[in-house]
Amino acid sequence: MWRRRNRKLFCKFAGMKVIEIESLEVPEVAVYAHLTEAQLRSRLEPEQGVFIVESEKVIRVALAAGMRPLSFLAERKFVERQVRGMCEEYGLEVPVYTAEREVLAGLTGYALTRGVLCAMRRPGEVSVDTLLSQRQAATREGSARNATGIPLPNLGEQPDSNVQRQAVYGKGRRRIVVLDGVVNSENTGAIFRAAAALGMDAVLLTRTCCDPLNRRACRVSMGTVFQVPWTWIEGGERSEGGGKSYPQVLRELGFKSVAMALTDRSVPIDDPVLREPERLAIIMGTEGDGLSAEVLEACDYVARIPMQHGVDSLNVAAAAAVAFWELG
Repeated sequence: MWRRRNRKLFCKFAGMKVIEIESLEVPEVAVYAHLTEAQLRSRLEPEQGVFIVESEKVIRVALAAGMRPLSFLAERKFVERQVRGMCEEYGLEVPVYTAEREVLAGLTGYALTRGVLCAMRRPGEVSVDTLLSQRQAATREGSARNATGIPLPNLGEQPDSNVQRQAVYGKGRRRIVVLDGVVNSENTGAIFRAAAALGMDAVLLTRTCCDPLNRRACRVSMGTVFQVPWTWIEGGERSEGGGKSYPQVLRELGFKSVAMALTDRSVPIDDPVLREPERLAIIMGTEGDGLSAEVLEACDYVARIPMQHGVDSLNVAAAAAVAFWELG
C-alpha cells in the first residue's frame, strides 16, 4: 500500500523500503542526478566517497566483489523484476528509489542504464606495495578477491627489503598493467575488461588517468573493475617533486617494465626477449601523446605491434588487448 509523505510515496515492498519519487530534485537522489563524477569523489571524500553503477549485471558483479550499496534508483517495473532479487540474495536493506520512466529519462545517459542504478560506497585506497603483495598471497591461497579496499587473506609480516619483496612478488602470476594518463572512460573500461579476460594480475594507474569507478568506465568494463585488483601509482610523467619514476618503483619490487611505444629502440612485441622476465609490467600511455621521454628512458624495454597498410598505431584499448595476449 503506497502512502504519501513529504511529497514522496513510500511503501514496504517485498521486504524493501521502496520510495517513489515524483521528481529528480529530491535531495535523496542528488548522487544520481546532480553530482558530477568529480563531486562524487572529491566533495564526499574520503570516508563518504560514492560511485554509481548501472545495469543489473554490473551491479551484481560489484555486489559479488564485496562493494557496499547505499541505495538503488530504478524504474518501477524493475523493482520487482531485478532489484528485489539482488536485495534478497545479498540481504540488503537499503532505500530503493523508484519513478516512472518519464521522470528517470531526465538523467543523463539513462537509456544506457537498463533501468537500474546503484549508489555504492567508494572503497579505500591501498598502496602499490600492499596491492601487489595481497594479490600474490591471494593467488597462492587460491582465494583472490578484489583488492580496492576489500579484505584479503592475512599476509603476516610484510617484506622490509627489496630482496624480501622480490621473494614475495615472485610467486603466482607475474603480469601487471600500468596506465599512464589514459583519460577516456571507455578506453579505461575496455582495458580492464581485456586485463580480466587475458589474465593480468593487477592494474596500476597514474593520478592523471580516468577513475576506474567512473560510471561509464564501470559499464564498459562489464564490472571487471571490481574483479581485477587496482590502485593508483605515483611517479607519472606529470608528477612533481623529483621523486622516483614508477618504472623505478616497480623495479625495486622485482618487476621489469615494457613500454608500448614507437621509438628507435622498440622491438616487435613477439620478440623472445620480452618472454624472459619472470615479473613484467606492461605500460600503456595516454591517448594521442603516448608516454613521456622520461618514462620511456626508465623502462627496461620498449615494444611495438607490427602493423600493415601504413597504419602506425592502434587505439590504446585495442593495443592493450594485443599486448596482454602476447605477453600474458
